[in-house]
Formats: sequence, structure tokens, C-alpha cells
Amino acid sequence: MSEKPQTDSVAGLAPYPGSKGIPRWDLGELPDAPTFTWKNWIGMVGPGLLMGGLAIGGGEWLMGPIITAKFGGGLLWLALFSLLGQLIYNIEISRYALYTGEPIFTGKFRTLPGPMFWVGVYVLLDLGTLFPYVASASATPLVALVTGELPDPIKDEALLRNVAIGVLVVSMIPLVIGGKIYNGLKLLMAFKLFTILGFLFVVALLYSTRSTWSEIVAGFVQVGNVPVLKGEDLNGDGVLNEGEDWDGDGHLDVVEEKYAMDLDTDNDGKNDDWSDRNNDGKKDKFNDVDGDGIRDGSRTENVFAALLEGRFPAIDTTMIAFLCALVAISGGGGLGNSPISNYTRDQGWGMGAHVGAIPTFIGGHQYQLSHVGMVFEVNEESLPRWKRWYNHVRRDQLFVWFPACVFGVALPAMLSLQFLPRGFEVDNQWLASVMTADAIRDHVGDRWGYFFWFMTVFCGFLVLGFSVAPATDGFIRRWIDVFWTASGSMRKLDPKSIRYVYFGLLAAYTIWSAVILYISKPTTLLLIAGLFMNFAMGATMLHSLFVNSLLLPRELRPNWFSRLCLFLAAMFFFAVATISTWITVQEKFVNV
Repeated sequence: MSEKPQTDSVAGLAPYPGSKGIPRWDLGELPDAPTFTWKNWIGMVGPGLLMGGLAIGGGEWLMGPIITAKFGGGLLWLALFSLLGQLIYNIEISRYALYTGEPIFTGKFRTLPGPMFWVGVYVLLDLGTLFPYVASASATPLVALVTGELPDPIKDEALLRNVAIGVLVVSMIPLVIGGKIYNGLKLLMAFKLFTILGFLFVVALLYSTRSTWSEIVAGFVQVGNVPVLKGEDLNGDGVLNEGEDWDGDGHLDVVEEKYAMDLDTDNDGKNDDWSDRNNDGKKDKFNDVDGDGIRDGSRTENVFAALLEGRFPAIDTTMIAFLCALVAISGGGGLGNSPISNYTRDQGWGMGAHVGAIPTFIGGHQYQLSHVGMVFEVNEESLPRWKRWYNHVRRDQLFVWFPACVFGVALPAMLSLQFLPRGFEVDNQWLASVMTADAIRDHVGDRWGYFFWFMTVFCGFLVLGFSVAPATDGFIRRWIDVFWTASGSMRKLDPKSIRYVYFGLLAAYTIWSAVILYISKPTTLLLIAGLFMNFAMGATMLHSLFVNSLLLPRELRPNWFSRLCLFLAAMFFFAVATISTWITVQEKFVNV
């Protein structure tokens, strides 16, 4: 790769690599990084805390329990792979922010062929963010907290939609009032993170078993496990032998036939519900051979072990979209991690100390944001400082963000594994966020049962409702930051005017999201978002690798190991997205 762009500067001016559609960086001095000690560790915590709180969201509280209730812990390796890839990505995009004081999104738009080309590309990649699944899913726990019982998803559907819209609107308050937006979000996520993890740790200590945690830990490392449809009579002798009772119900289960919808309730010519085939007063979605109310036949199998036996496992393709969503939104997902570089700047780390931050609309008059990033000269004095900043970022991501994400996956999975029967499926999308609450109450008993029910539902609301604001902020700021630098019209505005631009886009996004919430359901929104977000994650990883390998001085570029890890992570997300898309297309358009 040519080094010429790095020398495209004159004395007293910063380098000017990449597209000339964005102005040259300013030149300044890199401040020194703070010295880490155990006494000041709280003050050293940065974007990892905010993004760690945000990371406990739809993937962890919705997809994780849905999948572990049905298949056990054997598919958690997909979430761990996703988190490891995002860990490398988070550190690498912070690398760019430390050097330039700009977020990674702006760096991407500095690459050729120029800003307008990348606008079109990233508008498509960012479509998943336009489906506000966390706001939709947060309505059920909030209604339950107010009424003291779980809502009826059919009778109360209109109420749930209206509450979801209300949560969306109220969640915008921290983005409008307070001062520096980053500071408000950081406090919000700290409260959410410590409350949720604290409660789940109490549940784990008091009521979980060693076998549950053994299954969770094993699931994180059982690479190659896939969902399959397979009966329990593995040797074909018609007897339930040791090791064959996969769901622990004492029956030799078969793959129970799944019924298609056979009722047209709205007379539109399309079946949209199931009838009561056996006249027991319940809808029959499958042939319940053993009468336990749970469809049997779903389990996991290791694809590599099956290939060694000369066969390919019968993968349950109906679950691929759910697994795709688990991978997509565990951690941040999609372009949702990119604000880490924005928050690195707003925290004042590295060259972000010279650039400023985005203020709230009300109360943020003292803050402003420079239109152009600022870099430093790499020399014997600045390079040691740079290394200290880079280690500072790695420490924040490795010891704050990553553990928060891992526990954020493991603890909600513990709830479903411990308290729900194997193979459990939630009856209605609106109940996915509170699916374990009743089971925990019944397990704990009368004396403390309601408290644990309340806290489970409350944590469900914290997970989802408190994620709306930072998710919205992440979407808005990555686009505002780009145009604040790339647009000639924007660059004519006073640096303090950034809050007006931010508020305008925030209002437009809120209106759009309210419309989507009114017409769609939580899990539907989540699955749609997941499909887009895996493609986006793979693409943004490759582009960030290119940015850091081209725009940064040679001394500050990632080493070969970081580049390889980022490339492999991108391939993982592309593979998941491609497989999910292919199977969806086959089911929807080919096998009809």
C-alpha cells in the first residue's frame, strides 16, 4: 500500500491522506494519558461502561433466553464468537479516534472514492437501526410493573403498542436535557448495568445449580453446535437409555409434527391462526404426542462430529433467523459499536481532548464540537504517550466492556435454563421479554416469589427501556459527525450549533420509530434488524481495517495479529448473514 498520502503535508500542517472531499486535519499536541492505579480505577472507566450497559439488550435478554430455553446452552458459542470479534473491532476503531479526535465513521468517509459514495453504502448497512425492537419489547415489562401481572398480548396489544411509543418518547429526554449527552448516558448505563447484573448474581447464587452453569460454560466453547430436529432414540432400540433423555422429561421423545395455520380469522383469504384439533380448548400448533405442551424434537448436534461420522446433521432451518439475530445483537451489533469511537472522543481521550463533544439541546451551551479532527506529529515524545492511551483503551474494553457482555449473555441464559422446561417456546412475541418471570416466582415460593417476579420484570424493563436512548444516540451521532465534517454547508455553522442539528435529526428519528412501533411486533422487528446488522458488522470491520491501514501513520497502525483477527471476525459475520439470507430466501420464495 502506498505511503505517499502520509507525506502529503507541508511544514506546520497535518497530513492529508484519502479523499479531499473532507478537510485536512488540524495539528496539535497529544496530551498524556492518565496513570492507572487501583485507587482511581472508577475515574478511569470510559466508553466501555456505557457500551457495556447498552450491550445487555435485545440479544441478551430476548434472543439468548429464547434460544437457551429451547436448545439449552449449546449454541452460546455463537454469542461468544460475536463478542470476541466486536472486542477487537472496538479497540481498533478507538485507535483511530485517539489519533484524530474523529469517530471512525468520519474516517471511513475520508477514504476514496469519497463521502457521497459512502453515504449510499452506509445508508443501506444502517437500515437495521430503523427497526426499534428494544422500545417495542420494553412495553410488556412496563405494563406488568404497573398492573402487577403480565398483560394479555391479544387483548392488550393496542395498549402495548401505545406504551412502546411512550417509552420511546420519554427515552429521548436524556438526549435533550443535561449538558454533555455522553455524561448523561454513562450514568444511565451504569445504573442499568449494576442493577441488572447485581440482581441476576443474587438469583444465580441462591437458586441456580452447578449443572446449569456447567452447561452455560460448555456452551460457550462447543464450537460447531447447531440446532437440529432429532428424536431421542439414538440407537433405535425403542427404549429410553442413559444419555438419551435430552430434555429430562422421562419420555422417549420423537420429532413432533408442526402444524401449519388452518384458520382464517379475518377472512382475508390467508390462514393466520391454529384450530383446536383435539378439542381440549387450546390451539394446536403441533402434534403433542406426549401431552406435555412442549414440541419435542429440537436439540443441538455438533456439525464436526457428524461429519466425522460421514453424515450432515438435519439442521432446523426455522431457527436460523433467531441464531442470526443472536449473533447480530449480542454486544452491540451492526453499526451499533461504532459510537465507541465517538464516546472515546467525547470522553476527552487522546486527541479528543482538543475537539469537543455533542451537547444536549437544553443545558449544553458550554459545549461545542469542532468541524475537523486534530492529529499529532509522531515522534519520540508523542509515541510513548500514544502507547499509554492505546493501553488505556484496551484496558477499558477488555476489563469493562467484554466482561459486562459475557455476563450479560450468561446470566439471562441462566434464567431460562434454570427455571423453564427444556424446549419451552414463548406463546406470543409480546411476552418474550418477561418469559421467565412467572417461572421464577413459582420456584421461589409465596414468601419471596413476588419480589423476584417484580425484579425480573423490572430488569427486563431496564434492559430494554434503558437501551432506547443510547441506541438512538448512536445512530444519530454517527451520521451527524460525518456531515458535520464532510458537508460544506454544515462547516459554515457555528461549532455550538451542533445541538440544533442533533435535535432536528432526533425528532425525525423519533417520529419514524413511533410509526414502526405502531405497525410491528417486537420479535419481528428484531429478526429484520438482525438480518441487516450482520452484513453491516462484517462490512464495517473490513472498512475500519482499511482506514487504520491507510490513514494512520505507520507507527500507529494495527499489527498483523490485530489485522488478522479483525478480518476473520468480518468473515464470521458475513458467513452468518449469508447463510441466514440464503435459507430465508429458500423458504419464502423457492420452497413455496
